[in-house]
Formats: sequence, C-alpha cells, structure tokens
Amino acid sequence: MTICEFCLHYQNGQCGLGLDPPKSMSCREFSASLAGFCSNPNDFVSPRQIIEMATFFGIKRTELKKVKLMVAAEESNRL
Repeated sequence: MTICEFCLHYQNGQCGLGLDPPKSMSCREFSASLAGFCSNPNDFVSPRQIIEMATFFGIKRTELKKVKLMVAAEESNRL
C-alpha cells in the first residue's frame, strides 16, 4: 500500500501530477481524499475513525496533518 492510494491526484493507478510513487508513506504533493479511506461516503462515521485508519496505514507527520484537515472539513460539511 502506498500513500498514493489515499490521494486526490491518484487516478487509474497513476499519479495525476506525473510523480513516481514514493517508497515511503510520504509525498510532498499529497492531498488527502475521503474516497481513499471510505469507498462509500456514507461509511464516514467520525473524524477519529479516519485518523485511526491513517495512523494504522503508517501515515505520519505532514501527511497526517493534511488528513486531519480533510476530515475536519468533511465533518463541517456534514453538519
């Protein structure tokens, strides 16, 4: 599993920005996508659920901050 699978830029098995897949769970252009964590948006229960999934998959530091921002925005959209 790569960080690409959780990114908005990842389409058809390739990076939409033309970057090579990173060897670690970090990417300077990572943009978190709820679809990467929940294939069905109705499966989204709480921000904590997504953050726990992200840490389970090894997402850390800057990328985890981006996930937290995405989840906060999604939570505010649902309210």
